[in-house]
Amino acid sequence: MQSTTGLRRMSKDYVTQVNGTYRITGTRVSLDSVVYAFLNGVSPESIVDSFPILTLEQVYGAIAYYLANQPAIDAYLRQEEAEFAALSQRLRAQNLLLHQKLAAFRHQKQTISGGPEPTPS
Repeated sequence: MQSTTGLRRMSKDYVTQVNGTYRITGTRVSLDSVVYAFLNGVSPESIVDSFPILTLEQVYGAIAYYLANQPAIDAYLRQEEAEFAALSQRLRAQNLLLHQKLAAFRHQKQTISGGPEPTPS
């Protein structure tokens, strides 16, 4: 397609959906990673620094994709967060003794260092 200035308009897909997960096309980097960084105020250049496999063009393309599809992607992210929380709870219940030992270790470490207690992950 030619514009009036003689330049060609290009259409490029920056995001693909693979097995129900959004990824930056041609990489294993999830759209989630780029979107959460963007929402936390990280600049596109800093996102590239965090994910050297990505180009600045891909990061801007992913952000544009998110903004053009924000309601659907926000719903997808909420669903992913809910699934992660459910999995975390199941694993915690299955490994209760391990989690109790980790909590005790964290508490002991914080008592020794005098810092605030971290929130459990």
